[in-house]
This record gives sequence, C-alpha cells and structure tokens, in this order.
Amino acid sequence: MIVTIDGPAGAGKSTVARELARRLGFDHLDTGAMYRCVALAAMRRGISPEDRSGLSRLLEETEILMESDRVLLKGEDVTREIRAPEITTLSRAVADNPQVRQHLNRLQRQIAQGRNIVTEGRDQGTIVFPEAECKFFLTADPAERARRRWLDLQAQGRRMSFDDVLREQRERDARDASRAIAPLRPADDAIVIDSTGLTADQVVSRMEEIVRRRQAGGGA
Repeated sequence: MIVTIDGPAGAGKSTVARELARRLGFDHLDTGAMYRCVALAAMRRGISPEDRSGLSRLLEETEILMESDRVLLKGEDVTREIRAPEITTLSRAVADNPQVRQHLNRLQRQIAQGRNIVTEGRDQGTIVFPEAECKFFLTADPAERARRRWLDLQAQGRRMSFDDVLREQRERDARDASRAIAPLRPADDAIVIDSTGLTADQVVSRMEEIVRRRQAGGGA
C-alpha cells in the first residue's frame, strides 16, 4: 500500500510521515532528501542547476540510498550535510530541472515497488503515485508554518527574524504553486488536513485512522 503526503514547506510533512510509517509498520520515503542529495553532488562537482548535460551525466553516476533515517550518497552518509542552508537553496533550483525530476520520479517508483510505504513530498499524489491507495495534502496557516520554521532555525543556532522567514516562505509558496513542472497542489482525490492548532500526534492519529479504514476496505 502506498500512502502519499504532499504539502507546502513547514506543514509538518516529515515529522508526520515518519511517525505514521512507524505506527503502520510501513517504510518511510523522504523525497526531498533525494533532491538534496543531487544538489550536494552537483555542488561538489561544480555543476550548475542550469547545466542540463552536466546534471544528466551526474545523475547517471549518482547512487542514492535511503536507509531507515540515513541518507547515503554513493555509500557516504550525508544525512546531516544535505540539511545545510546552501543545499536547501540549491535543491530548489535542482528540483526545477525536468531531467532531475524524471530521474528521481523513476527512482521513487522503484523504491516503492512491492512495499508498504509512506512517501512525502510535493508531487507524490499528483505525479509520482497517482494511483496511490491513500493520499493526503497537509497544510497549515502561513504564519503557523513560518513560526515552526523559525523555531527550527533558532534550535539550530541560526539567527533569522520571523519576518524574514515568513517572507522567504511566501516566495517559496509562490514558486512551488506556479512552476511549470509538477506545481504544488492537492491531488483531486487527496484528503486535505490543516494542521494549524493541531499537534503532530493529532495529525498522525487522524491519518492513521483513515489509512487503517482504507486497509479494511472502507472509505475515508
């Protein structure tokens, strides 16, 4: 069974997806980490996101493995390194490259084949797994999403004003929604959950109830 969770930055997808997978006994796939791996590999090789031929060659040589909570790039554990701010910025440009998206979409389908999996991203229910048995679109009020991001940055020791975080988030939301390739939107059959004012546990419990009902042959 494939469960997809799409949604904007700061909605809590990663936390929720990881815990939902644990409760269900499913595997968890963080697709954003895969784009970050490509961005890291490109940065190390000095390849620009606009260099399509360079990225094409890089993709042929790049091996990405998702092992539990670890992300491996050609056997190297890069779980922490791909969360660096410069990789975050670069991964957005990499994700707009059609060759990269096509390559990673294929890889995501290969990883999910024959497995029970909770996969999270921005196009999982619309593009990668349109036939998924259960689809969610997790969102939250923009100010709440920015607050969560701001608190994460504070915890990491990065000093950034709340207003700057909110401004960057609005810009990213606009880019994600208007991009030509896989724009961010709920799948037609996705269940939209607004996490504003909810704890992660409450969101996961609601999703778990829906998934188990689907497993038992019932509707949403």
